[in-house]
Amino acid sequence: MKSLTILYAFLGGAIVGAAGALLLAPEKGEELRTRICKLLRKKGIKISDDEVDALVAELSASEK
Repeated sequence: MKSLTILYAFLGGAIVGAAGALLLAPEKGEELRTRICKLLRKKGIKISDDEVDALVAELSASEK
């Protein structure tokens, strides 16, 4: 139970970090999404390009 909580905290932190990177990075969106996918995969989080796009769209919608 505790390890599941830690996993959720890690995933939440990764999502928040990705959102911060998207908002603050001076790169093109496509290049940044690719870097985010690679970083998350290195950390053991399996995420598809479509899932990253959906996350970006959700974060962008919540900013407005």
